[in-house]
Amino acid sequence: MIFVTLGTQDKGFERLLKQIDKDIINGNIKEKVIVQAGHTKYKSDNMEIFDFVPADEFEKLVEKANILITHGGAGSILDGIKRGKTIIAAARLKKYKEHCNDHQKQIIKEFASKGYILELKDFAKLGKLIEKAKNFKPKKFTSNTVNMVNLIDNYIEDSNHISWYNKTKEVLWYGFFGVLTTVVNIVSFYLLDKIGINTYIANLFAWILSVLFAFITNKFFVFNSKGMNLKIFLKEIFSFFFFRILSLGIDMGGLFVCLNLLHIGKMTSKILMNVVVVIVNYIFSKVFIFKKK
Repeated sequence: MIFVTLGTQDKGFERLLKQIDKDIINGNIKEKVIVQAGHTKYKSDNMEIFDFVPADEFEKLVEKANILITHGGAGSILDGIKRGKTIIAAARLKKYKEHCNDHQKQIIKEFASKGYILELKDFAKLGKLIEKAKNFKPKKFTSNTVNMVNLIDNYIEDSNHISWYNKTKEVLWYGFFGVLTTVVNIVSFYLLDKIGINTYIANLFAWILSVLFAFITNKFFVFNSKGMNLKIFLKEIFSFFFFRILSLGIDMGGLFVCLNLLHIGKMTSKILMNVVVVIVNYIFSKVFIFKKK
């Protein structure tokens, strides 16, 4: 018997069931096929299809099955590996609206490369892969398999950023504090300019205040860098001020060009250069200064 499990994913996976159905009709699959379809809506006279199966019945079907055909969920695959089952895994793909991304391809590839499962890439070759599965000897489960799953899950979280917030939070926080830093810079510049201090001296003092504010917010709120180890702290603050001096040069040079060559208004020039400097400073901080915990 072949047991097909599609997990509890809220998106359909009709593509896989259609291929299984086709291979049954063509005689490539002769075994009885039972399907736990989850939210996949599919009707067939050639398979026994259930939306969800009670846990105890599910375990009995897994134990009884000669071959498990499953989607690329880490939990579904690992459950079969623990039981020493021959597994054929097919990834849900974003382009078919079967998942929100293609991380199942990564999971399946990792398990298959280590000899735990067979990977179904080309659905048209399912029949041949089932024949291969009959003589396939899967690698036995070890405790390190769990560690591999954790590594895969962490990779997915870090690289694919399943959550939109996780994907953009660093940039969002940097943008938020970048705006506050700009406010500190511009307000300081405005007040100093109002009391008659030279434009460039006012710009320098405004820069010093904004750099101190930016270092604190960048270190503790944006890049969540390493702790208060004195050596690391001194290295970071030195690097921070070094690269801020570079961006100050960009700020001063740009301000000169805007005021004297382009004849743009003083405050407009200041705001424009602050936008440029915020972008440059993000690149410097991300690449050269702060290291993650």
